[in-house]
Amino acid sequence: MLRIRFIVATLLTALVVGVALSAYSVFRAPQEASAPLQAIPLATETASAPSPTAPRATATASDATPTDASAATTATSTGDAAGATAAAPIIMRIVPAESQVRFVIDEVLNNVPKTVVGTTNQVAGEIAVDPADPTRSRVGVIQVNARTLTTDNEFRNRAIKNRILETDQYEFISFAPTQLLGLPQSAQIGQSYTFQIVGELTIRDVTREVTFDVTVTPVSATRLEGSAATTIRYADFGISIPRVPQVASVADEVRLEIDFVAAPA
Repeated sequence: MLRIRFIVATLLTALVVGVALSAYSVFRAPQEASAPLQAIPLATETASAPSPTAPRATATASDATPTDASAATTATSTGDAAGATAAAPIIMRIVPAESQVRFVIDEVLNNVPKTVVGTTNQVAGEIAVDPADPTRSRVGVIQVNARTLTTDNEFRNRAIKNRILETDQYEFISFAPTQLLGLPQSAQIGQSYTFQIVGELTIRDVTREVTFDVTVTPVSATRLEGSAATTIRYADFGISIPRVPQVASVADEVRLEIDFVAAPA
């Protein structure tokens, strides 16, 4: 009899400890952002004509140190015609204070449908704009600090950071563009344009190719406003959402959105 009581007590203790550890892993205070987010410099390239076999518009980024402002505005390229020159693209940078990244997902909370929205303005990236030929424009790596994402519920915030995105280990979500599709041949101030950006989205330690639908408006020579969105299956990135009694179901897809303003770097 004593042995049975000992076994039961041991099992109950293990269960309590397990529940406590699970609760701690979800609701403990996650780490804060390590530092203000900085844009990864977009490589400055000469405005030479694209080769016939290469896509007319591609997006790349490198760790190279950007040239100074004077070089960026006076750099030239040589073509087949001797002496022909073309101005380098204008390097613009996303302005976090005027930008926002969101995830949007549907769930049933306490038997009531609810749309959960998580937001942050900690987004960074550079865009090379060629006003003379928009098809030569490029987009650098876009980074989001996942530790700064917030919803309308602090318990949900901690679950997202500690268990879903594991932001203590994977602080950043990144998108590395590889191709721009549908850029216009010319652009006018005040007119909106739509196109697509194909690239590699990395969440935690999983990378998948996704395509964002983009709308951009050159408001002035020094201000670019735009938005982009895509829908993904979070399971494709190895992400699972912990089940809790209050949440009856969570949609399989999540929408990723960004509203941004970019200005000369």
